[in-house]
Amino acid sequence: MQFTIETIGIIHSCYKDKFAIPRQAGLVSAATAYIELLAPYNDIEITKGLEDFSHLWLSFIFHKHINKGWNTTVKPPRLDGKQRFGVFATRASFRPNPIGLSLVEFDSIEQKEGKLFIHIKGADLMDQTPIIDIKPYVPYSDSIMDAKGGFTDHIKEEKLHILFSPEAEHDCQMAIKKYPQIKDFVSQLLALDHRAYYYKKIDKVYSTKVYDYDLKWHIVGTEVVVMSLQ
Repeated sequence: MQFTIETIGIIHSCYKDKFAIPRQAGLVSAATAYIELLAPYNDIEITKGLEDFSHLWLSFIFHKHINKGWNTTVKPPRLDGKQRFGVFATRASFRPNPIGLSLVEFDSIEQKEGKLFIHIKGADLMDQTPIIDIKPYVPYSDSIMDAKGGFTDHIKEEKLHILFSPEAEHDCQMAIKKYPQIKDFVSQLLALDHRAYYYKKIDKVYSTKVYDYDLKWHIVGTEVVVMSLQ
């Protein structure tokens, strides 16, 4: 059977590149984004009662991966490419159907100039990602205290130590006028090691686009030196 799924909204996110987007939602709580609901789904009635929930499930399309194929098994990046698992036992973005699921924190609803926006926090979604459904997170059924996490139960999330260069400190002070959470965002983002396992022995400068800036950093051992945010 085949189905037609409509885009109900578009994400406007702080993440402009795929590289350095957290592998799961909620890992960078200072990340901000908003969903622009598209017609005919931009009627304020469609969000009635949503403000009573703290978190939302977002179903979305991996729009950058469409028509790029998929494999029955994948190597989860958090295992440094050492093990393979079936694609359905992972959250890999290359899937038979390019559909993703993300749990985000609800912030607010805004109507502006005839448009309807849902502001969210902690998103792990690239800018311009198509949203195909929104559902409220329901604690009594969605939270399972004794759930098993497969291979993820054995992974220790070791965070890197963040240092800001004088230039990066100055850049953050300039950016804070527009984005008050920018330094917390950079610190939370870069504390996660985004490198693929084959890059971890290579000495290089990394960069990605976040908000309106080009963020550059360098990793030495377990320390991240933020070089600039321009």
